[in-house]
Amino acid sequence: MPVVALGLLASLGWGIADFGGGLTSRRGPVLGVLLWSQVASLAIGLPIALSRTEPVMQPLDLAICVAGGALGSSGLALLYRGLSVGRMGVVAPVAAVLTALLPVSFGFLTQGIPSILSIGGIGCAVVSVILVSRAPGAADGRPSGLWYGIGAGAVFGLFTIAVSLLGDGLILSPIMVIRIASCLAIGSWILARRAPWRVARRLWPALVVVGVIDMSATVAYLTAIDIGPLAIAAILASLYPVVTTLLAAVVLRERISPIHAIGIVAAGAAVALIAGASAA
Repeated sequence: MPVVALGLLASLGWGIADFGGGLTSRRGPVLGVLLWSQVASLAIGLPIALSRTEPVMQPLDLAICVAGGALGSSGLALLYRGLSVGRMGVVAPVAAVLTALLPVSFGFLTQGIPSILSIGGIGCAVVSVILVSRAPGAADGRPSGLWYGIGAGAVFGLFTIAVSLLGDGLILSPIMVIRIASCLAIGSWILARRAPWRVARRLWPALVVVGVIDMSATVAYLTAIDIGPLAIAAILASLYPVVTTLLAAVVLRERISPIHAIGIVAAGAAVALIAGASAA
């Protein structure tokens, strides 16, 4: 049950953070939004990490975190770009399909196949994100952003596999190293491309909120995979596009079609099946 709860918290946090980051990227440069939200999360999380006692990170752990920072920043750049120029109801779910399938497949190979209830829940979750990705056409002519979702999902899938290889008991210290590597990667990208990065002061509070929520969701996810099966934690965390889609419908008035509604119901079924399997 703790794995289920933490997976759902990660899903909720990432869904809110992605919506906030995508919405802010419609009002400021994507790389600037990405950089300062990462800096904000690092500034808040670093003192907390320094106050905790965790096992010493080994060279392999450091290498994984550096690679994770590069992967995470690249995935977020693709995702935020897609959410800013495309439809949130398409980009987020499509990214989630690959984000879920890659680590789940890896988890099956390395940790074995879970129970029948868990498999049923995983199936419902995959159906959910596929159905939610079938968004109706936008009345304002906004493109779907499908390819941004595919690129972000592939990169995020590799990221989740990489962090699952971290040593036991490592939660906050890897996140801080990943954030530092991410900030360095984004900064280098900005310098190399001479890309715009200044964000209007009125957007600063939103960037802080996005950064803190994203970091909290990542803490929940790393804790989940540290104490339980990767496949279960990954598939529950991958339900975040349902949150993003609902927020887009409420705030931006993006239409929820009957297919979307069925996808949301399938997400609820996935949670119930996986939670039931965990309690058994």
